Amino acid sequence: MKKPLLVITMLVVLFLAVTQSVWAFSDTKNDPNDAKITELQKRGILNGNASKNDQFAPNGTLTYAAGITMLVKGLGLNIDDLRFFKKPEVSDSFSMMKNDAWYADTFIIAAYNSLDLARDTNPAANMTREQFAHHLYKALIRSGDFAFDDLGVVLKDEADVNPTFMGSIQTLITTHIIGIDASQKFNPKAAITRSEAAGWLYNTIKFVEDQPSMPVEQPDSSPLFDVKLTTTAVNNDVNAVTVSAQAPNPGYGVRISSISFEGDQAIIYVEPTYPDKDKMYPQVITEVKAVTYVSSAFKPVLGVSGNSIGGSTGIIGDNGTSAADSDGTATSAAENQ
Repeated sequence: MKKPLLVITMLVVLFLAVTQSVWAFSDTKNDPNDAKITELQKRGILNGNASKNDQFAPNGTLTYAAGITMLVKGLGLNIDDLRFFKKPEVSDSFSMMKNDAWYADTFIIAAYNSLDLARDTNPAANMTREQFAHHLYKALIRSGDFAFDDLGVVLKDEADVNPTFMGSIQTLITTHIIGIDASQKFNPKAAITRSEAAGWLYNTIKFVEDQPSMPVEQPDSSPLFDVKLTTTAVNNDVNAVTVSAQAPNPGYGVRISSISFEGDQAIIYVEPTYPDKDKMYPQVITEVKAVTYVSSAFKPVLGVSGNSIGGSTGIIGDNGTSAADSDGTATSAAENQ
């Protein structure tokens, strides 16, 4: 009776050993983020490098292509609730990217989820710690409405931080998603390693899973006024349509909620986005904008429905970016179902 039991025990041990080896990268054993990297691999978020799929290269630098792919997959971002009048192409939003690139779908999703990526983003460029932190925060807030502490930490190298990224970095530090070194430095301009990025992403996923999402209370009437619309030709087939509005403070924004087509008209419905209740904003009138793309066969007009808002003529943005930024600008090129 003991022999069959011994065989079963050996089979179980062998099974566990094989299972662990299937999920473990061969070069992360002594890495401080080994367990987090392995868990992300089990979830299908991380893959090995192209030439050696069993290796993760934890000490290697992280490219924009790999980093944004990690964020989109890790936080489950998608465009499933959007309906397009034409197939979206990555080149519509990013001038340096090819439509047949392996990362193309990822960056299309990133653009429509407002990860604040510049139009001239180079997918082969290495990401710095501050850049990854900023895009990580943008991905986090697309995953739910969370309550964040407004307490900040003193960084000894604060002067080195891009001011645009400071709010994102402070929020991630106070939520213990990322940390600073013993000398209270963040080292914002240093290239982030693949290991560090994986560790931050894992911490963010756990934060989303562990923290209750807070409902956002919205007033019945729109806070936006002087809503205007402008149409600019992109090419012979497509027009860029910009909706601009005045808001009470920089915390507000405007987004395209849906587009309907009636006859030769593309009726564009927009709605406000609301300030973070845990943040303070200067009470100054601020222009906010949203951009969408419509076939030139249709005449864009503003529609009014429920809490949506309407108006006429406006201004297109200067920077050509395709994502939300700190002034409330947002971009969309699709219709909500």
